Amino acid sequence: MTDAGDKISAIEPSRRLSDAIRDVKNAFADRDDVVVDMREAHRMRLDLLAAELAPVFADVPADMDSFDFAVSSGLQPRLWIDAVSHVAMGRDRRTYRFLKDTRIGRVVLAESTEMKSVADAVTRYVAERVVEWQRMMEGRMESAAPGLHRPVVREAEPPIRSETSRNGWTAFFAGLGLITAGALVGLAVSLALFWDRIMQMKISF
Repeated sequence: MTDAGDKISAIEPSRRLSDAIRDVKNAFADRDDVVVDMREAHRMRLDLLAAELAPVFADVPADMDSFDFAVSSGLQPRLWIDAVSHVAMGRDRRTYRFLKDTRIGRVVLAESTEMKSVADAVTRYVAERVVEWQRMMEGRMESAAPGLHRPVVREAEPPIRSETSRNGWTAFFAGLGLITAGALVGLAVSLALFWDRIMQMKISF
């Protein structure tokens, strides 16, 4: 009779855990290579766009520090224009997407597979920001200019004495009128309260 242990076949090498772990690691490595390739492809295209826009970035006034003009690293590289706008690549790795963050959410300012059209949209955006900054600076200069030539303000002349005395007499008579009215009211109240006694005194006389 054959033992039960003889029926158990040996574990095949392909079914070992170590082999499965190695296969999973290889799969992850292949996927990481794809991610790295995508990231490098995105960054390369954004670097080309940054080179195309280099003359535009160079013409921005030196004292205007609201722009970034830098390609960031990470899982999704981005060409930052300023704090709220950037260019990123689409999932197809060929479409440039010029995006801006607003209070109502992220909006698409331009989207195209043609680098030139997106570069034109970025140039237009930078020009608008520069004009807004220049107008703001000019407004500050205009508001500060009158202060440089302020006319000499003379002190107010003292009031005429006759007007002062007139105002004093007016206040005096107004106070006197209030006192008189109060006295009359008090007298009327007293008469109303003691009217019966006064009538009895008249009858007794």
